[in-house]
Amino acid sequence: MKYQMEAVNNSSEVESTPKPQVIYRCKKCRRIVAAEENVVSHERGKGEECFRWRKRTGDPKDWEKDAAECSSIFVEPMKWMEAVQEGYVEEKLQCIGCKVRLGSFNWAGMQCNCGAWVNPAFQLHKSRIDECRM
Repeated sequence: MKYQMEAVNNSSEVESTPKPQVIYRCKKCRRIVAAEENVVSHERGKGEECFRWRKRTGDPKDWEKDAAECSSIFVEPMKWMEAVQEGYVEEKLQCIGCKVRLGSFNWAGMQCNCGAWVNPAFQLHKSRIDECRM
């Protein structure tokens, strides 16, 4: 029992400096749509070579050296996602405040632009949201 108490005390000393929290807001109406805790991480895929032939672009030699940064974040399902609450299997995700399209979801999964598959996928496009540090 003493060992567990010491471990708890040591961890509280280490975590004394607060880490800035990241929240994601709709670019149009500034409503909070997700927080850093809601983001589902995924391993980067192999880029272009992960996509079907017709979805590939450019020269195959460039695929390996130019790995694109993910253009979206994947989050867990949240209460503001009306289409999820209504029971759809796949649908667009709209901001509850201004009804602008923020992304889409699919319970069967989706492929990120880095090539990785995420399932279930609740995808928010970085171009439609702002990342704010608090």
